[in-house]
Amino acid sequence: MDHIDKQILALLQEDADLPITDVAERVHLSTTPCWRHIQRLEELGYIQRKVALLDAKKLNHKECVMYRTV
Repeated sequence: MDHIDKQILALLQEDADLPITDVAERVHLSTTPCWRHIQRLEELGYIQRKVALLDAKKLNHKECVMYRTV
């Protein structure tokens, strides 16, 4: 893992829906090499899945728990 991988992971951890073009621009790569970095990180298990964080207040839940068994 290099410094670009770490930058990509930090960006995706903040916003997993960030378009690849934005990620690439922020890490100073073109789109294709950036996409390859992300694919490799997924293949190596650094990125396991993408999740959505729900707003418990809007769902009228005092506690909101979502789980998935694998």
